[in-house]
Amino acid sequence: MAEALLEIRDLKIEATSYPPGERPRDVVLVDGVSLTLQKGRVLGLIGESGAGKSTIGLSAMAYGRGGVRLTGGTIRLRGDEIRTASAAGLRAIRGQRVTYVAQSAAAAFNPAKKLMEQVIETTLLHGLASRTEAEARAVALFAKLGLPNPDTFGQRFPHQVSGGQLQRAMTAMALCPKPDLVIFDEPTTALDVTTQIDVLAAIKEAIRDTGVGALYITHDLAVVAQVSDDIMVLRHGKMVEYGSVDQIINAPREAYTQALISVRQMEHPEKPAEAPVVLSVGQVTARYRGTHFDVLKNVSVDLRAGQTLAVVGESGSGKSTLARAITGLLPPRSGTIRFAGRELSRDLAGRSKDDLRELQMIYQMADVAMNPRHTVGQIIGRPLEFYFGLKGAAKQTRIQQLLDEIEMGRGFADRYPAELSGGQKQRVCIARALAAKPRLIICDEVTSALDPLVADGILKLLLDLQKVEGVAYLFITHDLATVKAIADSIAVMYRGAVVRYGAKSDVLAPPYDDYTDLLLSSVPEMRLGWLEEVIASRRMESAGN
Repeated sequence: MAEALLEIRDLKIEATSYPPGERPRDVVLVDGVSLTLQKGRVLGLIGESGAGKSTIGLSAMAYGRGGVRLTGGTIRLRGDEIRTASAAGLRAIRGQRVTYVAQSAAAAFNPAKKLMEQVIETTLLHGLASRTEAEARAVALFAKLGLPNPDTFGQRFPHQVSGGQLQRAMTAMALCPKPDLVIFDEPTTALDVTTQIDVLAAIKEAIRDTGVGALYITHDLAVVAQVSDDIMVLRHGKMVEYGSVDQIINAPREAYTQALISVRQMEHPEKPAEAPVVLSVGQVTARYRGTHFDVLKNVSVDLRAGQTLAVVGESGSGKSTLARAITGLLPPRSGTIRFAGRELSRDLAGRSKDDLRELQMIYQMADVAMNPRHTVGQIIGRPLEFYFGLKGAAKQTRIQQLLDEIEMGRGFADRYPAELSGGQKQRVCIARALAAKPRLIICDEVTSALDPLVADGILKLLLDLQKVEGVAYLFITHDLATVKAIADSIAVMYRGAVVRYGAKSDVLAPPYDDYTDLLLSSVPEMRLGWLEEVIASRRMESAGN
């Protein structure tokens, strides 16, 4: 066996928790985790939020953010113990021997500096190369990572490149110092599937060509299977399972790992097109104020009562803009929006109270969709009072009924959002929407920020509520696994227009238009060698053209 690059033994990491109204207490974030990584290999760390993935990854730099403390175990980098290293010793390690690729490149880059200055900064700071040598390294990495015009790419500012290009630029920044180890922390989570596949391919090729070791942190098992040699499954700060990619994917031993794999295989049979149309969008065209181009172009879709229409496409395709037009937040320039048999006012201000009540919305980020100073009971109770005038005991009874419907039960009405998990927060937002007794709920990427098992629970809850309440959903997403799990019909959007539309069975069946084919072929599959097959296929197509 090759010499170990990184050895972690019996790692224990703690932090101090400050529960509202209670005394501070110490909590264990990582409990007795051990791993070994050789140079040139990739270890995937997978698990739900709070599992300890990023905490373990950062421990490879002997770093704990936000008051996190490394309290036990050993961390050896090429045999050198780094957990007890001096401040000067850690400065020599971080950015030189170990580098880090963050989840959101857009938030990690300085918007006031050109990309080249930021990519080579650490290399120059550690005296690893002259400016000329560092810039030459950066240009070579830009080319290796498939960035456009590598000779001049570094002269751009962060806002002048796409999200996928910025993520690859951050990978170049991490590789430029020629480190021993790179920590990739959810580097493709915020990207569309069409962009994600390019970034995954670039990362995998760069790791192979440079021979670095890597920790790849993610909650998507299909993604990590494409870039890793081995996988460690984590939950509640402990190791659940550790093995080769082949073993974890094809012969998982633990029930939790099996659940992670099966969650991507849920498929909801579509309902027959017999129910009346509850929403009809006809030839809607819209643009934002102050602009001179249309962001929606003659969009037409129908949604039947008690069914789900999934609107899919990459960022900028017009999905959320369509939702804004339907809700009256972006008045269309032309076209009609009919709801429950009546034509809606284009502008929100012109809509009746019943229009507002019957058409509700659940947002992507539950964290920012609720007032942190209001309790769950106040949040759910507001539409009950506003639309139905409920007060006192009748209001409290209905609040509890709604909490029971979203499977949160008693004891939650008096909690604040900060005391809830991500999945619980999203359930409260669902209950708030249901409180208005709507006929249609627009769900805007409501599971994209959630872990797979939590997202699966939310999707099942929405389907169960649909059966009971008869509510229709317009479900905006870029996740094709979610579409298969919940949709009856699908509209594929690209650059503001609907390029494919119909029943799920028709839209997901060939022959495809070029964009739908690209979208479907970019969804990671849970099998070994999938990424290589897709890359090879696209290169052949490109050569043929």
